[in-house]
Amino acid sequence: MSSNVTLKEAISNVSLLDALVLPDNLPDIEARALPLLCRSNFDTNFEDRSAFVTGIAKYSEEATRHAQFNDMLAEGLQHAANLYTWRCCSRAVPMAKSNDQPNRTEINEMVVEVLKPEVGKLNSFMRFTLAAIQRFCEEVRRLCHQEKRRDFVSEAYLLTLGRFINMFAVLDELKNMKASIKNDFSTFRRASQFLQTMSDTQAIHDMQNLSMFLATQNKIKDDLKLQMKTIEGYEELLSDVVNICAHMYEQQLYISPNEKHMFVKVIAFSLFLMDGDAANIAKLDQKKRLNIQRLDKIFKSLEVVPLYGDMQIQPFAFVRRSLHYEPNKWPLSDKESDKCHVNIVEKIHTIRSDHESYVTQFAKITNEVAISDRVGNDRENRELTSLALSGIQLLCQWSCAVVETISWKLLHPTNPRDNKECPETAEEYERATRYNYSPEEKTALIKVIAMIKGLQSMLGKMEPEMSNSTRKCVYVELQTFIQHTINEPLQKAIKNKKDLLASILQSVKDSICDMGYEMNRITDTSSKSKKSGSKADSANSSSSDIRIPRRTAAPGSTQLYMARTQLESLISDKLCGGKKILRKELDSKVIEKISVFLRKSAHWPALFKLSDSMTEAGELSQLWFREFYLEMTMGQRIQFPIEMSMPWILTDYILSCNEPSLIESALYQLDLYNDAAQYSLFNFNKQFLYDEVEAEVNLCFDQFVYKLSEMVFTHYKQLASCMLLDKRFKSEIFQAGTMIRSPSAARFESLLQQRHVQLLGRSVDLNRVVSQRVNMALLKALDAAIWKFESEPLSSIVELDMLIEVNRLCHSLLKEILHSIAPFDDLFQEANHAVNSPHGRITLHVFWELNYDFVPNFVYNGSTHRFVRARNVFRVTPAREKPPQVGQVYYWGSKSLMAAFMNICNAYSQCIGTQHLKAITRLLHYQGIAVILDELLKMTQRLLDDKIKRHVRNVFNMMPKICKLPRADYGSNGLLQYYCHHLDAVGKYPVLKTDFCQELRELGNMIVFCQQLEVALGQEEAHDLFLAAAYIGNVPQPPSRNAQEQMKQLAKLEEKYSRIHLTEVIGKLSADDGQVMIAKEAELMTKERLCCGLNIFESFLLRIKKMLGDDEVVVYQFDNCKKGILQIWTGGYPANGVFWIDECVEWYRVYSALQFFLCQPKRGDSDVYAEEFFGDSLQWGGLTLITLLGQHRRFEVLDFCYHLHRVNKADGKDEVINGIRLSKMVERIRRFQLLNNQIFIILTNQLNENSDDDQERVREFAPPVHPNYANHARRQ
Repeated sequence: MSSNVTLKEAISNVSLLDALVLPDNLPDIEARALPLLCRSNFDTNFEDRSAFVTGIAKYSEEATRHAQFNDMLAEGLQHAANLYTWRCCSRAVPMAKSNDQPNRTEINEMVVEVLKPEVGKLNSFMRFTLAAIQRFCEEVRRLCHQEKRRDFVSEAYLLTLGRFINMFAVLDELKNMKASIKNDFSTFRRASQFLQTMSDTQAIHDMQNLSMFLATQNKIKDDLKLQMKTIEGYEELLSDVVNICAHMYEQQLYISPNEKHMFVKVIAFSLFLMDGDAANIAKLDQKKRLNIQRLDKIFKSLEVVPLYGDMQIQPFAFVRRSLHYEPNKWPLSDKESDKCHVNIVEKIHTIRSDHESYVTQFAKITNEVAISDRVGNDRENRELTSLALSGIQLLCQWSCAVVETISWKLLHPTNPRDNKECPETAEEYERATRYNYSPEEKTALIKVIAMIKGLQSMLGKMEPEMSNSTRKCVYVELQTFIQHTINEPLQKAIKNKKDLLASILQSVKDSICDMGYEMNRITDTSSKSKKSGSKADSANSSSSDIRIPRRTAAPGSTQLYMARTQLESLISDKLCGGKKILRKELDSKVIEKISVFLRKSAHWPALFKLSDSMTEAGELSQLWFREFYLEMTMGQRIQFPIEMSMPWILTDYILSCNEPSLIESALYQLDLYNDAAQYSLFNFNKQFLYDEVEAEVNLCFDQFVYKLSEMVFTHYKQLASCMLLDKRFKSEIFQAGTMIRSPSAARFESLLQQRHVQLLGRSVDLNRVVSQRVNMALLKALDAAIWKFESEPLSSIVELDMLIEVNRLCHSLLKEILHSIAPFDDLFQEANHAVNSPHGRITLHVFWELNYDFVPNFVYNGSTHRFVRARNVFRVTPAREKPPQVGQVYYWGSKSLMAAFMNICNAYSQCIGTQHLKAITRLLHYQGIAVILDELLKMTQRLLDDKIKRHVRNVFNMMPKICKLPRADYGSNGLLQYYCHHLDAVGKYPVLKTDFCQELRELGNMIVFCQQLEVALGQEEAHDLFLAAAYIGNVPQPPSRNAQEQMKQLAKLEEKYSRIHLTEVIGKLSADDGQVMIAKEAELMTKERLCCGLNIFESFLLRIKKMLGDDEVVVYQFDNCKKGILQIWTGGYPANGVFWIDECVEWYRVYSALQFFLCQPKRGDSDVYAEEFFGDSLQWGGLTLITLLGQHRRFEVLDFCYHLHRVNKADGKDEVINGIRLSKMVERIRRFQLLNNQIFIILTNQLNENSDDDQERVREFAPPVHPNYANHARRQ
């Protein structure tokens, strides 16, 4: 049944999709995120011990004591956390400076109020240590009683005693280390005595005891040792503790670095406690209760261990401080090595090999599990269980290597003699961290940490499947062990009436056997099969396994403890109740099976809490904690800078070492902060430590993103520059001895694809934040390129175009990996300031350069079609603003690439040609070009009206009213003398060859610039149309023999390219008429380009022509008295009604006079030809005006120089007239004429190219009348 959904509900339903979490197919290069899960805790701390009523009472009592010890251990660890994280409060509270201070009472009251809770913690700590020592000694005294010395003590109980010993050592060292505790207590005591708040005798006594407790060094160890000495035989119990710890250490029966280091610390501190008034250690060695040689190897293999946090200790130091220490019995440990016992650089090869083999096995098994639809069988469960255990053990081994290396380095800081980079002023912690690692050691540490975190992540993803398989496997092995190992000796013990053995075996069976109906049936079936004489199968037999139900039911901690303890007692060499050694009553095969079971089950508790075990095995928070070194600064440091923090040291090394293989390990190093934050909150329970971790993470992550973004941008900028660099150029400079290397391959892709980086509970989109930084870098690069262009001449626009192309290519490369990066056009518009402004910075600077530098100071060379800077500058260019200083990476990426591109750009720096104009068309587009041309027209208007007209009037005033063309009979020498005489006044015009020519050059520069710009624009548009031809249906006609064949081929090509004809495709597929209309308009705009018929040069010329023609319109409509002034270009209406012949009233006459002086050869060495100053621009300016005024024909006929050239060509005379060599002048006239003809042809073709008037324009004139007839007609 359908229901109506409102629009609001529909929008709300769609919005819910944003909260839908979709799995990302991203590379897994991030550490395991700690999930918020509800975990089942199988460790009950023996609270359910009373449920095992069938067990031996002795072991139930032991479980009770075990629970009490565990509670005391937890309390001791909390006191250790308080001591380690203690920060001096007395430095923060105000102090009374003198007894005369009026508010000293209030100050002391405040001190007492602040420090009282902290002193209360110290009182609790003192009471706990006294109670713990007393309780420990009572237990040792009980176990060392003469009647119980040979009694069995379980392995778990001995390890608990060892943990107690370790706790005492840690607490005492922490108390010794923390001077701030004593300072705070002294401050509190002084304030309390001043206020006299402790009037109670007991309070004063407690205060004195606490003062002595805190002031006495090694108080806890000495009190413990003093009380232990009073216990007879305690050294034998401690030797058992030492032996079990040595066994656990040698057999690697630990799953976390803390356990491994605890074993060594317990061995060392126990030896210290054993050394009493006599040489007990040597005696025990003689009795073979201890093996000094064995212990010596252990101490040598682990010279330095972490004591707590960043506190380190040499375990053998406890032995060395013993009263009866004999160095000759400790040959290995007595000599302290100057190198770390863990060579992490060499060990990395073994670790990598183990990692590769384990990952291969892990992938094989997990793939089998993933593709299997059925429930896993026993073999798969055993494989997954073994895989989980192997993974935890590998994590533990690798973490130990890292932690032990760090510990050794902290205990052995470097110095300026050993490390030249270490300054004399370096702090202690700085010498222990920042300058204490070689690049090889940093690389090895980074790789090992990456493998630890990577393996943690792999195991974490499979943790549910592994935990489920582990419980199934453990259940089957337990039940199989009961049915096939315990039943037979149990039946024999009952049969032989061995009551004690039978009771223990029955208790083991009752403790761990599943007593359901199914198991009873299976047990009965098994007993019947045995009576019938069938062959007994092993625990791994398939016929036996199939009879045991498969349940995901793991034993509880107490359940497993009771079973293991009782089984240990059976195979122990010590008495097990009733003064019997039950080992002798068991078969060797049964003993072996029990030993195998005990060895297997030793790691089951860790597997039951697999997630916590993985966290403990790979826990590396010690790399961040630095409370011990902060205490050593005595308040001078509140916290160390990030340059001394190991997580950031390793992360920063990754970002600065140029080693691509390490870049994917960066996030693993940042996960060390997650470890530190987790430990601060859940182990230390200190919010302020978490706040400090968070503050450092905020700073470090910003630095990480900044440096990573800089690396990414630099790499791809260099890559883009190398891609644009010409291959031939690179080969030629390589042959010259210089090599430009392409950037080495980087592995940024995997890192930058991370969208959910977990950091202190926050999920960070690394791709997005790096994209934001790269956006800023690209924007800065574009801004720097434009700034550089604004600080240089117009010729640098080629470099600007190349820089923009490099940034565009860099952006396209970055876009493939950074999906949040802004479009390049948007960045370019922002850098160009074209978002809120109609004209961008590039357009404005191009016009600025045209106005202040190009037009007045450049000359055009018609041979090369380039503009070059003139020899003499008539207008000084204003100073350009200097660009801001930026790194080379923002230009070309590197120093070598910048040098290469600068050499290329230098080839374009001395001129302005086609490449420059093409760059202008690409950068300014139509809108910018229109602005430039409009401004050039305004400049032309001002130039014509304000400057050129003024000079033309002055020249007209100096020229004769009539200057005829002399007859050829006078000869060329006579003509030259004639023109020199008539034009002498013009030649003396002071600014004829300076300002007048300069302004004509400026006009010519603007005209030629427009003409060359038109050519460049046409080439660019033709190129664009060629590229777009296939997408707009413009298929070129194929070559063929005849028209019919050509039509067939054309039809095939049209059919082929119709699939990419965008307008037709959109028209067929799109149902939106608006989209189809947009596609058609876009195609129309693509086809109708300027090169298809429009011509900006022609329009430019016509606009100038209109400027020249406006004078005539104004004259004839308004004041005739100003006719002669305003008609300066054409001279008004000619007297003969046709055109002016000999009168000097038109523009071409002025230019003829100017050309006459320009064609004159140099008269001395100091003279310079005009073309050296003004190039071809001068002629372009003058001849364009002649062409636009329609005077080019009469100029060719009536020009003074042309007439002289024609006459000289006929008579061939050569004389020196007025210092002018006639032949040289005629030669120059010929050259000028050739250039003039080229200019006239270009201008005429351009103006007549698009003329719509096909009819020839002919003016009719009446025949000329003889003057006599004219006079007669007037008389008539």
